[in-house]
Amino acid sequence: MTAYLVLDFSVKDLRGFLPYVEAIPTFIEKHGGRYVVRGVEPTVMEGEWAPARMVILEFPSRENAEAFLADPDAQPLFALRHRTTDSKLVLVDGCI
Repeated sequence: MTAYLVLDFSVKDLRGFLPYVEAIPTFIEKHGGRYVVRGVEPTVMEGEWAPARMVILEFPSRENAEAFLADPDAQPLFALRHRTTDSKLVLVDGCI
């Protein structure tokens, strides 16, 4: 079943964040993922949620998404994202 990683983030340090932006696509592709939404400013239609920017990644399965998140070679990039952004990340399963 398809799975999605949904990232809500705001950038605190753009210069520091750019190496992440340049390098992370390789790891996404390595685990069978692809961008569905890439760093756009969303329009809030209902409720109190006010994300600054959104990324949505699609993976063939939850296992692929979890392998992406656990990839030891990607951990320094995730740490970089944590230092240079305020971010929230969720993993959701798609419909059958």
